[in-house]
Amino acid sequence: MPTTVAVKPELIRWAIGRSGLTKDDLGKFSFEKWEKGEKQPTLRQLEAFARQTMTPLGYLFLSAPPEETLPIPDFRTMGDAPVRHPSPNLIETVQTMQRRQAWMRDYLIEQGHLGLPFIGSLKQQPWDVETGAERIRETLELTENWASGCSTWEDALLALRKAAEDAGVLVSASGVVGLSNRRKLDPEEFRGFVLCDDYAPLIFVNSADTKSAQMFTMAHELAHLWLGRGGLFNLVRLQPYDDEGEKYCNRVAAEFLIPRKKLAARWPEVRDAENRYQTIARWFKVSPLVAARRVLDLKLITKTAFFLFYNQQQDEWQQQKAQDKKRKGGDFYRTLYVRLGHRFTHAVVCAAREGRLSYREAYQLTGLNGNTFDEYATRVMTRMRNG
Repeated sequence: MPTTVAVKPELIRWAIGRSGLTKDDLGKFSFEKWEKGEKQPTLRQLEAFARQTMTPLGYLFLSAPPEETLPIPDFRTMGDAPVRHPSPNLIETVQTMQRRQAWMRDYLIEQGHLGLPFIGSLKQQPWDVETGAERIRETLELTENWASGCSTWEDALLALRKAAEDAGVLVSASGVVGLSNRRKLDPEEFRGFVLCDDYAPLIFVNSADTKSAQMFTMAHELAHLWLGRGGLFNLVRLQPYDDEGEKYCNRVAAEFLIPRKKLAARWPEVRDAENRYQTIARWFKVSPLVAARRVLDLKLITKTAFFLFYNQQQDEWQQQKAQDKKRKGGDFYRTLYVRLGHRFTHAVVCAAREGRLSYREAYQLTGLNGNTFDEYATRVMTRMRNG
């Protein structure tokens, strides 16, 4: 008879609730009897249950459920509804990014790098929106018309990520936890977060969101760095949390993507057009929704008109999501390069190849192992040599 382990029923209930899984998802476990204290699991069963519910095994041996909190400021909003507790997927993603940032910070200091002067550079300045947007462009070496030279907003998003990384910002974009395609990140829970640091500032973008929405997320997160404030957000209806700093970041992001003067000058061209937001979106390489929001900011349309368009866009997005589920994945290593970010990737690969980082640590930092890491490292080194 296998030996069982004592686990308090409330911990079983807590793990299930925390995971968000249904009874059907957990069908193979006898958790109902565990919940009632009528039966205890074996260690092997408990380990399987922990994996299934995405719960650290040690938590199930505590005397009471732990109070899990996010290690960064939470600027999410759900309108009139309370923000739900962070999911295991979100918590693990934040923790993974913190570990990568901590390693990168130490690595840069060891290499003699100085802190980045733009982090928090707007903190002591008057909060002028146009000045904020212009300072970000100057540091990233982008003009007001930077996006117009890109064919699509996907190209513009790649250009913005590259400019941010070239300036010293770590950028990671993923729609899953680590490398697990079964653990999807929910853009309705969060769109992105920022880990502020003078040496290794990090931006994480939830790439399960639409490409066009990711553009606004990137701009919003960049504004966070210039303000010197980390945080997590979801921007429901493109509305920020009721906080002056968040509102400022939103306004700077909007000005960065669609300069007020340029939109005002071209508004007469599209004011009466049926597809006016789509046209503005093509001009500035943003989503039609961001374009509509910017038009509202400038009081060129009413809130009623904006939210009518917003609801239409949401319906279209749900249809697009259903179509995307049917598509097969792309190139694994190309996707990995985006998930890890080129700045972080280059540092880890070079440190491992030069013997300043053990391969075991490199595996832990990247989530890769053995031959997969070697192949990825070879591709990265080739890419670096080719510029």
